[in-house]
Amino acid sequence: MKILCFAHLSEQLGASSIELELGSITVADLLQELNNRYPTLLLDHVMIAVNEQFVDSFYIISPNDTVALLPPVSGG
Repeated sequence: MKILCFAHLSEQLGASSIELELGSITVADLLQELNNRYPTLLLDHVMIAVNEQFVDSFYIISPNDTVALLPPVSGG
């Protein structure tokens, strides 16, 4: 599965995307897996999109999906 990171997440990770070989997994389980693998990532309050559609934490991600991690942004 391809995971796209934006804003501060890509800076913390040192890359704008990563590839993980996982089976089908819920969004909540993916976030936990990312916390385990990359403890410096600040994943609180991120919005998750799978294949360009926003999803909730119970959504099941398939191995060939593209997941986008979108942190909150502030404007002015």
